[in-house]
Amino acid sequence: MLVPSDMIGAQSKLMNQLEKYQAHQVSDRNLGIRKTILDVCTVVQDMLKEVEAQEPRFISSLTELNGRYDGLRVLSPTEFEVVLYLNQMGEFNFIDDGSMPGCAVLKLSDGRKRSMSLWVEFITASGYLSARKIRCRFQTLVAQACDKSTYRDSVKMMNDASEVKIRIREKYVVQITPAFKCNGVWPRSAQHWPTMPMTYPHPQLVAQVKMEGFDLLSKESTTLQNKQSSSSMEGDAWIISFQEAENQLLIGASRKKCLSILKTIRDRHLDIQGNPVTSHVLQVLILHECEKHPGEEKWEDHSLGDRITGIILQLISCLQCRKCPHYFLPSVDLFRGKSASSLDTAAKLAWRLLRELLTNTKALESL
Repeated sequence: MLVPSDMIGAQSKLMNQLEKYQAHQVSDRNLGIRKTILDVCTVVQDMLKEVEAQEPRFISSLTELNGRYDGLRVLSPTEFEVVLYLNQMGEFNFIDDGSMPGCAVLKLSDGRKRSMSLWVEFITASGYLSARKIRCRFQTLVAQACDKSTYRDSVKMMNDASEVKIRIREKYVVQITPAFKCNGVWPRSAQHWPTMPMTYPHPQLVAQVKMEGFDLLSKESTTLQNKQSSSSMEGDAWIISFQEAENQLLIGASRKKCLSILKTIRDRHLDIQGNPVTSHVLQVLILHECEKHPGEEKWEDHSLGDRITGIILQLISCLQCRKCPHYFLPSVDLFRGKSASSLDTAAKLAWRLLRELLTNTKALESL
């Protein structure tokens, strides 16, 4: 089939624009974030050393390897999450029965005595390891560490009843989340993935991802908030996170480049009150786009313009429907807890962006 020359011309113009955008705006953003990470992690490492001195069970896992910090997640250029991996999960059974979407519980193995557990005071009468109890204790330790830290003049504990958050130099917010790493296992609630035989992801990649496993995080779940339930176990439940699995699926071709461009556009144009469009939402939409366009050539530089407009179109659709399903757990809605007005505002802004990209070949010069 012959492709009209003007279409090829428009595509190559967009490709040039994307290259410039990558070289300037995206690179500037990444460079700024790298400097901030170094600054933020120096402070957090110092604080976690103080936490560990008070309570040896909370050993800092924030270590640098080849310029990358294990467990650090960039939520935006000023917001970060540090996942603190705890030891000794072996004595608990992982229960994921679907009763709490996106969450699971850890129950003391049959025959194990609570008194023999490293986490004895956080285990409920029914034998569950309570995520909330661990978080409350950790919150107290971090508050004390803030007062003793070398950086105490520039660190403040934030008054967030449910999460452990600190503010650094009045500029950066860091959430510190206790967690367990679950390697070599895969949750029952995600067993349906991949849904059908596809060229993406390749079976070998699927095997690698499932071997990587997932994390269990101690943090508030928006999925369970306002849920009419007589169960008091919601506070004890752990959130299932697939951050590393999602990162693995984006390896190859220009998928990560695509995410970097979208994150830069998000920071400049979709960073609004209520934060409906998170970097995680963009990552999930890219994974859905990967399934729609499985071929590697569809993710090379020359096709990035099509992928980006396709993902923004999908984002608009999700915002208008007020629902964005999690990639691995479709019953979990990433927009849950977001206000209708913030979703509507984001949809209007995303429409404006898409129109600009489709009608103006020099749109990226001003975006």
